Amino acid sequence: MEQWARFLEINAPRILELTLDHALLVSLAIVVALLIGVPLGIYLTTNEYLAGTVLQVASVTLTIPSLALFGIMIPIFSLINKGIGFLPAFVALVLYSQLPIIRNTYTAIKNVNPEMRDAAIGMGMKTHQRLLRVEIPNAMPVIMAGIRTAVVLNIGIAVIAAYIGAGGLGVLITQGISRGDNYLIISGSLAVALLAIIADGLLLLIQKRFTTKAVVE
Repeated sequence: MEQWARFLEINAPRILELTLDHALLVSLAIVVALLIGVPLGIYLTTNEYLAGTVLQVASVTLTIPSLALFGIMIPIFSLINKGIGFLPAFVALVLYSQLPIIRNTYTAIKNVNPEMRDAAIGMGMKTHQRLLRVEIPNAMPVIMAGIRTAVVLNIGIAVIAAYIGAGGLGVLITQGISRGDNYLIISGSLAVALLAIIADGLLLLIQKRFTTKAVVE
């Protein structure tokens, strides 16, 4: 325990820095994934044929092993001299986020109570008004569940991004493996797990808030 305490005392600033780098990479990827996935999921509710194709492509993307997808990104971004580092990892995480976000948005909007839609139409609401005032508020709990899945998924996958120089907590784990240093491996693993638990907990609180609001309304 003394050795462990000494290790943490010496390496705490570095662990914190890598945790912040990890959180930043995942956060930026999720923000961009939301800007793409939520509008696309909403649009797909109006185009059933395209919905099947897009969801299938997103499903296939999620089945690609993370190390393989990061490897695919390297030659692509090498064309602009960005094959190693933040950008390829960022794009890969955005792609991995699409399925839970698109699928949950699509499913949630499609399953909004038809009576609510009819009532909104009866009140003279236009399509965009109905979407913003009725459909999205009632679909938000399910959309938030998809976001939670994407965030926790990306926190884990981002560990592999260390192999292509993207930084984050994966650096501790990869260095620990190469050096045979159990302290590095355990520190990195615990930090990743703690980050995932905290992120999921915060998003769960937000999800419950939206769920309560939707029920009240």
